[in-house]
Amino acid sequence: MRELIHRYQERGLSRRGFLKGLGAIGISSGVAQAILNPVEASERAGSGLDTPGAFRVEGTGGALMVAQAKAAGVEYLFTNPGSYEVGLFDAFADTPGMQLIMGLHEGIVVSMADGYHRVSQQSALVNVHVIAGTAQMAGQLYNASCDGSAIVVTAGLNDNEAWSDDAELAPRPGFDQKEVNRQFTKISWETRNPESLALMLRRAFKVATAEPGGPVYLATTGGALEGEAKADILPGERFMLRARVRADEKMIERTARLLIEARRPLLVLGDEIWKSGAQQEILLLSELLGVAVASGNQAFENFPVHHPHYLGWYSPQLDYVEKGIDLIVCVGARDFGDRHVPASPEVPLDTRIVRIGIDTASMSRNYPTDLALVSDVKETLEDLRSAVESLLTREKLAKLAASRSEEVRALTSAQRETVDKSIRANFGKHPIHPDELGAVLARNIDPDAIVVSENLTGKYDRFPFGFRSGEPMLVANTGYSLGWGIGASTGAKLAAPDRQVVCSIGDGSLMYSASGFWTQARYSVPVLTVVWNNRNYQTVRHAYHDYQGRMAASGHYVGMYLGDPDIDFAKLAESQGVPGEKVERAQELEGALRRGIDATRAGTPYLVDVEIDRYGGGAESAWHQKFSLAELRKRKA
Repeated sequence: MRELIHRYQERGLSRRGFLKGLGAIGISSGVAQAILNPVEASERAGSGLDTPGAFRVEGTGGALMVAQAKAAGVEYLFTNPGSYEVGLFDAFADTPGMQLIMGLHEGIVVSMADGYHRVSQQSALVNVHVIAGTAQMAGQLYNASCDGSAIVVTAGLNDNEAWSDDAELAPRPGFDQKEVNRQFTKISWETRNPESLALMLRRAFKVATAEPGGPVYLATTGGALEGEAKADILPGERFMLRARVRADEKMIERTARLLIEARRPLLVLGDEIWKSGAQQEILLLSELLGVAVASGNQAFENFPVHHPHYLGWYSPQLDYVEKGIDLIVCVGARDFGDRHVPASPEVPLDTRIVRIGIDTASMSRNYPTDLALVSDVKETLEDLRSAVESLLTREKLAKLAASRSEEVRALTSAQRETVDKSIRANFGKHPIHPDELGAVLARNIDPDAIVVSENLTGKYDRFPFGFRSGEPMLVANTGYSLGWGIGASTGAKLAAPDRQVVCSIGDGSLMYSASGFWTQARYSVPVLTVVWNNRNYQTVRHAYHDYQGRMAASGHYVGMYLGDPDIDFAKLAESQGVPGEKVERAQELEGALRRGIDATRAGTPYLVDVEIDRYGGGAESAWHQKFSLAELRKRKA
């Protein structure tokens, strides 16, 4: 019996095996349980499991992973399943507390998890297949990595170091699986031991959620998932930590003085504002000091876009910037120059730059810094506002804010008047102009709708995006790897089931992820998808035209035209269980959108395919290289 107890404590024997061993030496089940109880109590005390929420699980490695994921607060397992992960899915079967959401491609699965995380701000769990599935998710994992989405990706692993190094669905000889997407993760691991799975999953969640967040990857062998073990299971609050780091008081005061003394300051915003919940704080700071606001490279709208202080995306060509700025405060924003290679400096070299945020890797990559406050954005903005108020009387502060605000309001008012006039001039055209589609869509969606956009040339000027009551939320990505929108909108709706979710997507983007409609239909995820169908890769065509080479001169834009044959997106969605309709004329648009909204309110996803006009250089071109293999055949085979 002593040997049995020793083997059980050293995890060389399962709980079931221990009880069976006691029975084999003549000990009744009641007595065996009495022996087991103090042994387990001793283990709990030794491992700290007497703390609230902690418990021990015995079973397969897959069972340990499922138990730890549930304890971490995971609601959904996003997956495209494979046979090498049988140990995980066998443990998941009939297990309450988590819902499986299946996609038909690994890219869709990752974008679903990404959309879920962006809206809920909770970490998401994904499982993909072995080496091939791991490689196929790369485009969407890239998007998640660009925006620091907290996603834990697990995968099966056909171990090429256990026997043959040239195995089916295994890494190629001499390589390992975790290297495939390492550059798109914060860290990647492989594990072969069932005893380590709960710990490694906790570690994965901890790394994914720690600031700055980002995806992580954990590959597990079939032996690890199917082998028997026991492990401690801990609640999420024991290992997923969020620290609100505050900046030094002296640095806060120096920043406050710089903002007060600057002649023409500018706030440049990034997504750490959204992640820290600091939208209200940045709005209050802008209004307190009358400071102009511009967006850096961001996936969310971190400031109300129709506010009179909002200039739009930062550019050296902004009127406000061209007139001269002497201070830029980057608030949770990446450094300038990460969207493209500029022809000249994007920031005047004599402009002072202050940076606020946690992600030091994105600071000063290309441009110098005068002052860096490495701290939580929300806490820092609260402290900064207090410091400003302590340095000036109310009267002086109000006078300073009014003088600055007057100039900014004049610029943004004139800018919006020009844009609005341009939009109105494009109404009533055939095909429908994107300006009219944007205006009609903005007018019909719910005031608190979530708009998931994979539409780089869409027209959103009429959308009052923001964070306050009556302002819809925009969710996009800065990776721009196509195939994100359908999955991301599905995940967004799972994260916010009581808010309207609209997927605004281009026709080219949709064809990367159309299988996502199947998931919406299977799980009754009522997303309204609006396709901006111009039969074109318009963003790419703009780049081709701007090059001013042979394509621009001839009007022959290689590989851009998506007609001939036209794609019937309504039928494509309907084939997967999602109803929809096609709109060709402006007078049909509002009715179609209302029918789509009614359908989603009744619990059914819906698609509206809107034929729109192209715009910009080369818009009139429908050229494509003609080719018919059938005509080249020597015999009809």
